[in-house]
Amino acid sequence: MKLHELKPSEGSRSVRNRVGRGTSSGNGKTSGRGQKGQKARSKVRLGFEGGQMPLFRRMPKRGFNNINRKEYAVVNLDSLNKFENGAEVTPALLVESGIVKNERSGIKILASGELNKKLTVKAGKFSAAAKEAIEAAGGQTEVI
Repeated sequence: MKLHELKPSEGSRSVRNRVGRGTSSGNGKTSGRGQKGQKARSKVRLGFEGGQMPLFRRMPKRGFNNINRKEYAVVNLDSLNKFENGAEVTPALLVESGIVKNERSGIKILASGELNKKLTVKAGKFSAAAKEAIEAAGGQTEVI
């Protein structure tokens, strides 16, 4: 079989139904929607239940959702051992090395695990224990 001989299998590709293209098409005039009524109209509002109280409004709402909330990408100390001794660890380097997939609002370093190398770590936030552990290993912390 060659590339120019390839074609889709029988019945796998169907022609799109073009509605409203004249009476002889079989879907002209009302375009297959029937006469009048709600389903013949162009739009029904999202979540509309025919005048019944919509589900979203029936459900109880609890608490407070802060629209300005900052969500930090979390990095543990033991994953910083991946870098060479004396390296400067920045958010861009963490993303590049694959430790962090998405920076979000910033990066927070937590004290899970042990740090065996002397590093200069730059991040948005540090837990108190992580800061102590980095400085105990001879490194430095810098809040960006």
